[in-house]
Amino acid sequence: MRYQSNNLLGIGLMILAMLLFVVMDALAKWLVSSEMSAIQLIAIRGWIILPIILLVLAIRGELKDLATRHPLQHTLRGCCGFFAPLAFFTSLKSLPLADATVIFFSSTFILTAASAIFLKERVGLHRWSAVLVGFVGVVIAMDPHGGGDLQAYLLVLAAAIIYAMIFVSGKHLSRNDSVITLVFSLHLGMGLMATLALPWVWVPVSLAELGQLSLLTVIALFAHYLFTAAFARADVSALAPFEYTSLLWASAIGYLVWQDIPTRKVWIGASIIIACGLYVVHRESLRQRALEIRKVTRL
Repeated sequence: MRYQSNNLLGIGLMILAMLLFVVMDALAKWLVSSEMSAIQLIAIRGWIILPIILLVLAIRGELKDLATRHPLQHTLRGCCGFFAPLAFFTSLKSLPLADATVIFFSSTFILTAASAIFLKERVGLHRWSAVLVGFVGVVIAMDPHGGGDLQAYLLVLAAAIIYAMIFVSGKHLSRNDSVITLVFSLHLGMGLMATLALPWVWVPVSLAELGQLSLLTVIALFAHYLFTAAFARADVSALAPFEYTSLLWASAIGYLVWQDIPTRKVWIGASIIIACGLYVVHRESLRQRALEIRKVTRL
């Protein structure tokens, strides 16, 4: 289904999606800061989200869309994908929400590098320079000599790397499989891995915590829907700057709930990361425009 282009509506959807993503992360931080393991959170989230996806597909008569000719690749992708939320949610035990959000922005640069290596996409000098400078911003934000929890920062960086790999593998598999197949198999693999590890980390879950987990899952579904809807209605170049509003939401929620205030180095690093990320998107939009012009001139 094609939507009429509307950048203003797309921007509004993107801002709301970023708010919901941060609220989801805040709920995860709240839960893992108690006795609950990130593994248990991922497992229970999977138990909730998978039946919801199956129910929606059954109602719409689209269960057949889950069929794939690459079950092994989907399984490996889902199992490896488990380590992204595991690393990120675990880091939230000791990191402020805004700090974790800033470091996770590095996924833009990792994705650019991974696309060049694994998908053989052409990445020019401008984008490689932005990637390198962007990682300087990441190092500044992490402040290795500032006495912070370096291990937690490295967990966020690992989550960003795994996320980029999930995206790259998904782009490869999307040549033959539907988006819903990619989403379902990813959550299936993550839920399965977490469930297998659950006996070693299980703690009793109260009704309040179960409600929070259910809310987290519903928020995640709505956030992904709004995020997808935004890109369906607006240009990537128009939306890209507003992805970084998540830092403002994370800073606000982190201060209101945990009284966390990002340090000056976090803001400096964030400024460099955001500027380089926007430049990468700008160069990509120029490349896409050039390709479109070439296609038209060949007709």
